[in-house]
Amino acid sequence: MSRDKVFETVRGQHRTWLVTGAAGFIGSHLVEALLKLDQSVVALDNYSTGRRENLAQVREAVGAARAASLRMIEGDIRDFETCVAACRGVDVVLHEAAIGSVPRSMEDPLATNATNIDGFLNMLTAARDTGVKRFVYAASSSTYGDARRLPFVEAEIGKPLSPYALTKYVDELYAGVFARCFGVQTVGLRYFNVFGPRQDPEGAYAAVIPKWIAALIHNQEAWINGDGTTARDFCYVDNVVQANLLAATTDDPAAVNEVYNVAFGAQTTLEELFQMIRLLLAAYDPAIMARRPVHRDFRPGDMHISQADIGKAQTLLRYDPAWDVREGMKWTVDAYVDALSSPSGMQPIRLPGAVRDAAPEVQS
Repeated sequence: MSRDKVFETVRGQHRTWLVTGAAGFIGSHLVEALLKLDQSVVALDNYSTGRRENLAQVREAVGAARAASLRMIEGDIRDFETCVAACRGVDVVLHEAAIGSVPRSMEDPLATNATNIDGFLNMLTAARDTGVKRFVYAASSSTYGDARRLPFVEAEIGKPLSPYALTKYVDELYAGVFARCFGVQTVGLRYFNVFGPRQDPEGAYAAVIPKWIAALIHNQEAWINGDGTTARDFCYVDNVVQANLLAATTDDPAAVNEVYNVAFGAQTTLEELFQMIRLLLAAYDPAIMARRPVHRDFRPGDMHISQADIGKAQTLLRYDPAWDVREGMKWTVDAYVDALSSPSGMQPIRLPGAVRDAAPEVQS
């Protein structure tokens, strides 16, 4: 299903949506898309990793009239009563809130468990108790662990390689139990290395793409963990928005209470990714082409190769990822240059053809 078609479907029926982790990278893109589709949105976040600036950007992007349909709750999913209050009167939950970092889970598995498992169970139970119609949640490609078959298919997983990976698999098991025992309609989306505007380049756990963009813009070292042959199935955030809306609105009984890979379906090595980002930034400052990455040891708990088979999502959800890595990267670099340009050189100009918002755009 095309992006425009699923947007038309959502716009055609007014619903109230709860987005947890709404101030985060993916959560804020979901909030923006829903508001542009004239939906009512409840946004829940404790701002431990989410940023208030993200929601401020959303309000600016959608305009005052649509922003009036957003209700913000500052709260923590580890508190059950907060989850119940957030779910009251809601038709669909898009659950994004989590501690989403492999290295952080290695350093503090208790905190990861408390949010990703206890918090997830709180949200599932609250959704059940308040009559939420559909519960769509962020699963993770890390669930595949040491699985050897490539590309990864949903039914064949390996042993988890980190506490984070384990928590995301437990979430899938809990969702299945709630579907069988309590009739809660759930859909899990195993994200594969999502990227795009609003991904935070700061901090020890920053994702590789914004971290490299910021490093190259500011003439700092850009690190590659390993020899550069590590490969990932990078997925532009617009594709993830589409998958969430499809999962939330499908009326096919066979498509519900399932888990799906959400990716583009192709490998990109870290070396290829670095070259791509460097070339795009060289359109602003040709000197960047002379920069080279600095290699260091592989990171414990990371898979070496990751690629998704997206056939199940294409068949049952009619998922149709419109953005490949190169096209998504153009919009991403454009957005970060605007935000991160230093006063001593690079100017925040537009890449050729960059005439639309980086977030999903909906025609009124």
